[in-house]
Amino acid sequence: MSYDYLLTLCLILVSTKLLSLLTGKFQLPQVVGALLAGLLLGPACFGVLQPSDFLSMLAELGVIVIMFSAGMGTSIKDLKESGKAGFVVALVGVVVPLGLGALLMYCFEPSTSVLTHVFMGAVLTATSVSITVETLKEIGKLNTKVGNTILAAALIDDILGLLCLTVITSLSGAKVSIVVVLIKVLLFFIFVAAMGVAAAKVFDWYARRVNERDLHRFPVLAFALCLFMAWAAESVFGVADIIGAFAAGVVIASTSKGSYIASKFNPLSYLFLTPIFFANIGLKVTLPALTPRLILFTLLLVLVSVVSKLIGCGLGARACGFTNRQSVQIGMGMVCRGEVALIVANKGMALNMLQPEYFGSLIIMVIFCAMVTPVLLKIVFKGEKKYEGLQGSRLVDNYELGDQVEIVTEQLLRKNEQSMKK
Repeated sequence: MSYDYLLTLCLILVSTKLLSLLTGKFQLPQVVGALLAGLLLGPACFGVLQPSDFLSMLAELGVIVIMFSAGMGTSIKDLKESGKAGFVVALVGVVVPLGLGALLMYCFEPSTSVLTHVFMGAVLTATSVSITVETLKEIGKLNTKVGNTILAAALIDDILGLLCLTVITSLSGAKVSIVVVLIKVLLFFIFVAAMGVAAAKVFDWYARRVNERDLHRFPVLAFALCLFMAWAAESVFGVADIIGAFAAGVVIASTSKGSYIASKFNPLSYLFLTPIFFANIGLKVTLPALTPRLILFTLLLVLVSVVSKLIGCGLGARACGFTNRQSVQIGMGMVCRGEVALIVANKGMALNMLQPEYFGSLIIMVIFCAMVTPVLLKIVFKGEKKYEGLQGSRLVDNYELGDQVEIVTEQLLRKNEQSMKK
């Protein structure tokens, strides 16, 4: 038995952390650092590491945990209370990128299937809100009507994008019937609803019979549910496993111990599985010849990714009564792409719905959007007073709760260390 896998994991974790710290100084998300680590260590550059079945299985487990955590961070109740503006902005902000992305792919690959064209549009639907939120915090515009709408719309359009992926992956078989696919998708959502009711009852029943200090079994039960629903989604209903994992997260979020369980999965995700997943994406990237055609596609993809969200979300905001300036601000706040876009693209590669030569273009698009969003946001908010027009929002409060918990935890640990020294 070879133990080289231990060295492989060591190199991945160290390199992803170092490069994440470096990219963080340029206000880029940590996933960019992890991607660069995989690119540099993999066949595309230095060839220190090679893709393997071991890394692929760990990466698959990683993406399941990522989507499970994303689901646990999605409160259906809070989204309902966010009002129609968030839904309308998200809906139009999904339809326009979906259509323009599909049209772009058709122009370059007219002979491929319609699903391949639509899949490229589905990649462009997802919004990464983390960079937008940090920028809005910096300029004092997070707790405003515009900031609240951006946050609500970003969460909703991820759900809508995953629904698109559900249908696309279900239709990806060689011989499929649309009627059968729709029935399977409908049965999947019935299954999710049934699991939600059952999980809430089981967790509440179990919570009444255990001591508050003996809660460590809840995360184990939750993860078992996540793995079961991911398996059922893929094997029984023909839906992507990441959809099942996300649905499991939403189910757990509705239970009485949802917040506690979510706090236990964060370390597992960012300490181990998330770096491996994004580094593995970088390892799989091959650098095709930079033909004029591929360069043109990449440039147009970047342009479409920005313009489609600006137009789509901007029109949605304008229809909800926002001013022209506010509509542009909301559209610009939705431009950033991140982990969900990469997860969807990776799933497309696995299903042979995305040609490898275009994967590098998608990574460039994600990095560009992450870099340009803070700059453009500050431009469209220029001239407005800091902290003007503040209003409360449960979505914003819940988003900031994680940071507050980490701060309080660190303070408690310091006090504990000081008391032990005394």
